[in-house]
Amino acid sequence: MRFMMIVKATTDSEAGVMPSQELLDAMAKYNEKLARAGVLVAADGLHSSSSAIRISYPEPGGKAKVLDGPFTEAKELIAGFTLIEVTSKEEAIQWAMRMPDPHGFGEGEI
Repeated sequence: MRFMMIVKATTDSEAGVMPSQELLDAMAKYNEKLARAGVLVAADGLHSSSSAIRISYPEPGGKAKVLDGPFTEAKELIAGFTLIEVTSKEEAIQWAMRMPDPHGFGEGEI
């Protein structure tokens, strides 16, 4: 089964503030452990919503509408992800609990 650990954005990540080198090193170590265990499918950070778009369908059968970022609600945005393939939800939770705080200062949420 595949599970995606979604790292929620923060005001800092939306402002383009990069994580500390210490946190980047901790995340690299974590990803190495996932890779060595053979469960890592993909992992990456994402650009802030200032370079994003949304496509919406305002009415059924209507024409798609493109909306340029940035978007205001950082708590509803994604800053990154880790995709793993494991045998159960419980195993996915065990791996997720080992992930370092993705923002390094108590605001992280996955």
